[in-house]
Amino acid sequence: MAIPLGYNIRSAIGRPWATLATAFGIGMVVAILVLALALASGFQAAVVSTGSPNNVIVLRKGADSELSSGIGRDQANIIKSLPDIAPGADGRPLASPELLVLINQERKQGKGTSNVTIRGVDSEGLALRDGIKIYEGRDVAPGAAELIVGKRIADRFEGFGIGQQVKLEQRMFTVVGHFSAGGSGFESEVWGQNAVFMPVLREDFQSVTFRMKDPARFAAIKKQLEADPRLGVDVKRESEYYSDLAGPLATTMRILGVFIVLIMAVGALFAAMNTMFASIGARSREIATMLTLGFGKGSILLAFLVESVLIALLGGIIGCLLALPVNGTATSTTNFSTFSEIAFAFQITPVALGIGMLFALGLGVVGGLLPAWKASRQPLAAAMRAM
Repeated sequence: MAIPLGYNIRSAIGRPWATLATAFGIGMVVAILVLALALASGFQAAVVSTGSPNNVIVLRKGADSELSSGIGRDQANIIKSLPDIAPGADGRPLASPELLVLINQERKQGKGTSNVTIRGVDSEGLALRDGIKIYEGRDVAPGAAELIVGKRIADRFEGFGIGQQVKLEQRMFTVVGHFSAGGSGFESEVWGQNAVFMPVLREDFQSVTFRMKDPARFAAIKKQLEADPRLGVDVKRESEYYSDLAGPLATTMRILGVFIVLIMAVGALFAAMNTMFASIGARSREIATMLTLGFGKGSILLAFLVESVLIALLGGIIGCLLALPVNGTATSTTNFSTFSEIAFAFQITPVALGIGMLFALGLGVVGGLLPAWKASRQPLAAAMRAM
């Protein structure tokens, strides 16, 4: 015969401060777990959304990122002549040979320095990427030493305001616009024209990105380009390339977050166990009454275990509510694939909240099992003497 659930609820409410203290401790652990998952999800979403499945990125054979790649001018021209490249509004192929360099820039408010990605794009670079929009200022003028700065770093670094100047090698470049890119990793970059950058920064490109006329022909395009002995390249969908970049660091974030949470969970477990042991010690008469009424040891064990789980689930709810206000908050980290800063927003997903609640449930079961077992094994005679 099972003990009614109402008994557990009334018991938890009857000890409000102990219940809330335990629930809050569990809630803090759950909040940190949810935030760790949100951090990884936000980073991965920003990087993965950078690429389009309709675009192809071409890198030097064996290169695992644009920084370690190199594409010569002749190779870039061969790639741009591919008939499978979609035309733009002006009829020119939507293809952009690009270079990538890093500069060390001062953060605002004296927060040190960090690497920032400078990307040189062709005239089709903006049209090639979905969601790129100049929201302040204007685009760079042809042949001018000008820059446009991504939304997420425009306010995080010195020198990126409209009209300010940035020194690249020995030449000054003027910031003329700020652009958004739908929250993608491009918002953490500074763009200019590769024709102006190359005499200053480097002689060759590092990648070529183009839009396919027919994305279903990707396998044939990949085979054709990789088999061309003049090129020596690897070909990927742009979405696949950025997904590969995001995966390892996002996984590392999750692992580190879970590791920290597990350390904190030990304290939360002891808090839950102490609360339940104290509850058992103060409720010997109730246990004796339940035994006298014919409730079995299994029913008593289940009742105390359910009570522990209810407190833990309350803590899970508290933790999720504590984490929710952080959703969408901007932060940044170093992208170890490019060794530059990438800014993104915490992304609290239903999956992260569900994992947080499951973790709270687990804490309730583990933390309440031993006290519940002790309560169920209390001898009837000893319980009767306590009445």
